[in-house]
Amino acid sequence: MKPITIYSSLHFLTKLNSKYKIYSYLSIFTLLFFLVIMLPSSSIAQSTLNKIVIDAGHGGKDPGASGKYSREKDVVLAIALKTGELIKKRYPSVEIIYTRKTDVFIPLKERAEIANREKASLFISIHCNSNKSSQPHGSETYVMGLHKSEANLNVAQKENAAILFEDDYKQQYDGFDPTSDESHIIFNFFQNSFLSQNLDFATTIQTKFTQQTTLKDRGVKQAGFWVLYKTTMPGVLIETGFLSNVSDEKLLNSKAGQAKISKAISDAVADYKENHDAREKNKLAHKKNHEPLVNKTSDEVKAKKQYAKTEKNNNSKSTIIINKKDANKNIKEKKPIYKIQFLSLSEQKTLKGNKFKKLSKVSSYKYKGLYRYTSGETQDYDTAIKLQNQVRKVGFKDAFIIAFWEGKRISLSEAKKMK
Repeated sequence: MKPITIYSSLHFLTKLNSKYKIYSYLSIFTLLFFLVIMLPSSSIAQSTLNKIVIDAGHGGKDPGASGKYSREKDVVLAIALKTGELIKKRYPSVEIIYTRKTDVFIPLKERAEIANREKASLFISIHCNSNKSSQPHGSETYVMGLHKSEANLNVAQKENAAILFEDDYKQQYDGFDPTSDESHIIFNFFQNSFLSQNLDFATTIQTKFTQQTTLKDRGVKQAGFWVLYKTTMPGVLIETGFLSNVSDEKLLNSKAGQAKISKAISDAVADYKENHDAREKNKLAHKKNHEPLVNKTSDEVKAKKQYAKTEKNNNSKSTIIINKKDANKNIKEKKPIYKIQFLSLSEQKTLKGNKFKKLSKVSSYKYKGLYRYTSGETQDYDTAIKLQNQVRKVGFKDAFIIAFWEGKRISLSEAKKMK
């Protein structure tokens, strides 16, 4: 079947109305009108976060971690289904896809393939933790990255051990052995293009857990998980709590506890979706208007020189921060300030390299436990869009606009309401 195009539609209407000339032009005009109105919204719909894969860990012959009276596969399935239900209720247009909805075994490789095949916008893998000691408790959220500690490696090894339940795992996973430290070295060469987004999302999840549950915040961590390694979209792996801990197991198995955990995750998704969709709409707005990149102002050039001079003469962590007096020059405090965020790190570091030297007015701030790096500043939103495209042109494709009011970060929606 041939695809329906504007040309074919007009040709069809013209032929159909050839005997009724009086209606032909009216029909064509009506079609064009609706196409013009519908196409932009369709493009926006396609670019927004509209498909989420929720992965309940383990299942079937793989029980996962065990507590005194519960199994990981049962707990995470209940949380996953409830989380999807809450997201769907809030966003009816968002498609929720589950890697499993019943107690069945799904290979790790297939879980990733489901997300990739469906071209999901976001991947969320839900798990429970365990330890030989009953003392550790609380939640932690992982993003794909390097093993920074033996503890992180151990968690990754336990989750990757699901591979061992597959008969032909050596062939399916290219000889990968989840019990071997050496096998996990492959993850050291993995460059995650979504790291900044993943860290933001993971931090939001942990914040929501702290606000809405009694779970201890064990923080955001990085480790090599096969299921995250093979997915091609932003994603996190959540360890909701320890089944080996009496208090955590009680919370994780109660309906009230599962409801709170599910709501915390769905609220984090809502925050992530708001920021993601705002960035995508900005991209579309720029493409639609074909706006040229703005030229650097004299103030921006001065700020860039100041940054280069500071970095050259000072190797301390503070070198990534521009003098606030210079950075805020010509900024009126009665209006929100827009900046372009291009990087998030768990530790504050000196930014070195030609890529960073191409950015103007670089500064940093700490937000939700992470150090965020920004470039440029303006009180005009249209100019912010242009600055954003400058940063993306340098190579930071995921750079997005953020807003500040009286030194504190606020949402873009709040900033736009202020005049």
